[in-house]
Amino acid sequence: MRPGRHDASLKRARGVSLLEMLLVLALIAIASTLAAMALTGGLDGMRMRSSAKEIAAQMPYTRALAISTGKPQRFAIDPAGHRWQAPNRKPGRIAESLGVRFTGAREAQARAGEGGILFFPDGASPGGRVQLQAKRAAWRIDVGWLTGQVKLSQVEAEP
Repeated sequence: MRPGRHDASLKRARGVSLLEMLLVLALIAIASTLAAMALTGGLDGMRMRSSAKEIAAQMPYTRALAISTGKPQRFAIDPAGHRWQAPNRKPGRIAESLGVRFTGAREAQARAGEGGILFFPDGASPGGRVQLQAKRAAWRIDVGWLTGQVKLSQVEAEP
C-alpha cells in the first residue's frame, strides 16, 4: 500500500461537507420550531399571546385617558362574542378558538354577559381579570383593585 493514497483517504473521511452541515442545521431549526409550537400551543398560542398583549396595552390607555380627562373610563369585554372595546371606540377581536374568561365588578357591567373594568380620574379601579386560554396554556391580565395597575402574566390554564 502506498503511503500517499492512505493519507488522502483519511483526510476525506474526517471532513464534513458544506451540504451535510446545512442539512444538520436545517433539521435542528425544524425540530426547534416544532418544539416551540408544541410548548406554546402552536398557532392558537401565538394568537393568544398577541391578543393578551393587545388587551394589556389598551387597559393602561384607558386608565391614562381617565386621568387626563378627569372622567371615569370603561374597558368593555364580551367573552361570549370574543371582542373588546376600549374608550374612543377602539374595538378589538379575540380568535374564536380561544377561551375567554372575565372576572370583575358587577357595577362595571353595562349589559348581561359583558364585563367591564372601570378606571377613575385618580387612576384607581375596582379591578378585574381577563384570562385567555388555549388548551393547557393561558395568559392572564390582572387590574389591581386599588391602584389600577395592569399586570400581564402567563399561567397554567384552569379546567
